[in-house]
Amino acid sequence: MTEREYNECVSTYADNVYRFILKNLRHEEDARDVVQTAFEKMWRNREEVDAAKCKSYLFTVAYHQMIDHIRKVKRIQLKEEFGEETRVQSRPANNLKKVLEEALARLSETQRSLVLLKDYEGYSYEEIGRITGLSESQVKVYLHRARVQLKSYLVKLENVI
Repeated sequence: MTEREYNECVSTYADNVYRFILKNLRHEEDARDVVQTAFEKMWRNREEVDAAKCKSYLFTVAYHQMIDHIRKVKRIQLKEEFGEETRVQSRPANNLKKVLEEALARLSETQRSLVLLKDYEGYSYEEIGRITGLSESQVKVYLHRARVQLKSYLVKLENVI
């Protein structure tokens, strides 16, 4: 991969990778760190990366960085205490977006990643398998279970808009 191809890859896929990681981590700074590290690894290994497969390579590296980050955070278990006056208030979101985010949050990390890769980013089962290290049949099974879980949550009467 040449420098020009690397720059094209960055400009083409940076937003997609960031959205994918942010949807999983739900923390902007952590998502930025993970994405930056993924691009850094791709830069360091650019001579081995096929420019035609840069998207798949980038998502694979970002996915593994995200998993490493999640494991690290789980080990640390920092608890931050804020008073009500120092809390950051998020922008009000419409109810549908809130319900969808709550539904996704109920899924396991793997299930959430698979749903986002397939339904949000549009990857094929084969590509998702390469990114996550799962077999194509495992991807299909986990994705089916995730969708069943999402459906059961979304059709509850109290979640209807």
